[in-house]
Amino acid sequence: MRHSFPRPLRLLTAAVALLGMAAAGCSGGYGAAPATTAPVPVAAAEAPPARGPFVAAANPLAVEAGMRVLRDGGSAVDAAVAVQAVLGLVEPQSSGLGGGAFMMVFDAAAGEVTSYDGRETAPAAATPELFYENGRPLDFPSAVLSGRSTGAPGAVAMLALAQKEHGVLPWSALFSDAERLARDGFVVSPRLAGMIAGRAGQARTRWADAYFTKPDGARYVAGDVLRNPEYARTVADLAAQGPEVFYRGRIAQEIAATVAQEPRPGALTAVDIAAYQPIERGALCRPYRIYVICVPPPPSSGVAVLQLLAMAERTPDIELGADSAAAWTAFAQLQRLMYADRDRYVGDPGFVGVPVQGLLDPTYVASRAALAPGLTGAAQPGTPPGGVLMGPDATHEPSGTTHFVIVDAKGNAVSMTTTVESVFGSGRMAAGFFLNNQLTDFSFAPTRADGGPAANAVAAGKRPRSSMSPIIVLDRQGRLVGAFGSPGGPSILAYNTKALIGVLDWNLPVQQAFALPNLVARGDGFGADTDRFPEAVREGMAANGVTLRPNASENSGLHGGIWRQRPDGQWAWDGGADDRREGVARTQ
Repeated sequence: MRHSFPRPLRLLTAAVALLGMAAAGCSGGYGAAPATTAPVPVAAAEAPPARGPFVAAANPLAVEAGMRVLRDGGSAVDAAVAVQAVLGLVEPQSSGLGGGAFMMVFDAAAGEVTSYDGRETAPAAATPELFYENGRPLDFPSAVLSGRSTGAPGAVAMLALAQKEHGVLPWSALFSDAERLARDGFVVSPRLAGMIAGRAGQARTRWADAYFTKPDGARYVAGDVLRNPEYARTVADLAAQGPEVFYRGRIAQEIAATVAQEPRPGALTAVDIAAYQPIERGALCRPYRIYVICVPPPPSSGVAVLQLLAMAERTPDIELGADSAAAWTAFAQLQRLMYADRDRYVGDPGFVGVPVQGLLDPTYVASRAALAPGLTGAAQPGTPPGGVLMGPDATHEPSGTTHFVIVDAKGNAVSMTTTVESVFGSGRMAAGFFLNNQLTDFSFAPTRADGGPAANAVAAGKRPRSSMSPIIVLDRQGRLVGAFGSPGGPSILAYNTKALIGVLDWNLPVQQAFALPNLVARGDGFGADTDRFPEAVREGMAANGVTLRPNASENSGLHGGIWRQRPDGQWAWDGGADDRREGVARTQ
């Protein structure tokens, strides 16, 4: 049974023919990379096409659900539906049916990369002062816990659209693992238990208390079996009735009713939910050394990943490797420049002009990279071609996100970052799942002092800017080489780029690249996994003006892999799952 869902306009589709043009030096709208010394390639002309099965995700139960679908002959997108359905149950602090997502898809037969935008949208009644009260912005925790923070969920609609176009199995066959685990129960993991025991407001709402408290009055701990019969009913209805039941049926009504409750009721209605549309946006691709990196276009911040890589390609110190203080110093300074531009210019392209081509213009990129060696303090945004200087941004991006990668037997691939925004989203539950607080990803301050607009200001029907930037890696012939991504709020951009540089520039095994210290340089500080940096590197960085402090943002959860030749001559997936979380990467 294939369920019908409205099919939005296809935008910016990136075909292999265009990638080939870019590789040959003809931009075709994508721009050419400068000549540079390349690292040892992870793929070669004689490599066989990359094939699965391969699944990397943040919970073993979700990985097994994806592998089951692949064993049954399903596609990578089929498996993505199953993985998300299970993650929403066993990792509800990070993603779920009540949230949103960005998905990158590589279609092996068509030789095409595209992206699907499942970002939440603001309700029709939203205004730029959505989070104002008595003429002043709400404090962030109060905004998160309010009904105002929830946008129309997009993950289910996005998955339905992608599965309609790339699925093989019936939609109804993709929810059995999630239904069984919700009905019979699953073992609470240590990370989930830590979130349940945490003092975050979202873990202490009346909805969370009802869900996470056992009959004896104690809260669930690691090793306990947690059941969620409401979630079992929801995924059973989704399987039988398709996404219509979510957007136009019982589930939509329950979401709207929950949002309308105190404190600070929100304006999201069942009409807003029914009006939600996922968008197939194609892909934004650029050559990087001997590869091609593809990300989603705005409102994703994938363009910032490409800009940072383009600057890195013009910075010789980056090539000095993971043991070099100079390489890490350069990486930090380039991040400062990237974040300054991202924070100023990126928003929903349906509402603001995002100078994507200008941010990636070779001359502009070179001018920005040249600033890095002498940079002190916070970087200022530049003026890329086509850029209109917007107001200063006041956007909070907390933790509550996950990433997974899937490759099927035919070589189709999915790289998907998915979120409910904060830990347990808004802390409100409907139909067995947590609702997002995604609208707090908008800038709370819609204008600057002189009245200039912020690119990420709230507006009715608008999608908030996102740091989510799932990645597909191709070779210059347009063949699949790898897929990556991470959660981490605004730090996603630093985490993803660290992983790419570790694998593609420093030729590290994927797991080793993921385990590298995290370094986040946004504004005037340098947040890092200080205990993972060797003392000599820390001292060398400090001598260059980069003094590390503990990373205060959401930690990484990198998942993904590269198609590589093993020492025995066989080609296989070199996969990894960030040791900072609970995921695994499996090939069988």
